[in-house]
Amino acid sequence: MNKKKMQTEQTKKKIADAARALFVQKGYKATAIEEIVKATGCSAGNIYYHYKSKEGLFLHLVEEWNAEWEEAWQQKESLYSTTIDKLYGMAEMIALDQLNHPLTKAIDEFFNNTEKDSDIEERIKEMSQGYLNFNQQLLQQGVDDGELAMANVAGQAMILDSLLIGISYHTRYMGREETLAAYRLAMDVFLHGIAKPS
Repeated sequence: MNKKKMQTEQTKKKIADAARALFVQKGYKATAIEEIVKATGCSAGNIYYHYKSKEGLFLHLVEEWNAEWEEAWQQKESLYSTTIDKLYGMAEMIALDQLNHPLTKAIDEFFNNTEKDSDIEERIKEMSQGYLNFNQQLLQQGVDDGELAMANVAGQAMILDSLLIGISYHTRYMGREETLAAYRLAMDVFLHGIAKPS
């Protein structure tokens, strides 16, 4: 990496680190670009050059969080021998990540309460598609291995994603054990349903 590119990456990291601390402390809406300018010593123009907008900067932090989660999952996935075990393991990992990640509250605020530019909406759409692809690959593996019934895997991937999003919303203020129990129950219902066998 040449010197200029290295300086650019260092500046981007400096901005992202300072912004993350402010978003964690104050939330998404209450953090102003002027505060990030003050915290970094970078000009607003420099911040906009690297991230285009406050939304772009925040979404960069969400993408970093996703990448960290995926890396942690890849290290842990081999501990589970079946797709069903992986689904429960994934749900537990999501629950613990939600409980422990400092950006959780700011992310809720970002996704629920802000109007977004079309390029940000497009990035969010791509990110959401990535979640669906992840779920679909996991479920397809279960079908291929004979653990899960043949079905509309793309539709099931969407239902699984919606279930996890809903659970994350409802467990925001629960304690650790209650949150883990809710995610386990969600997987029970997803895998086994609630109807009595006929």
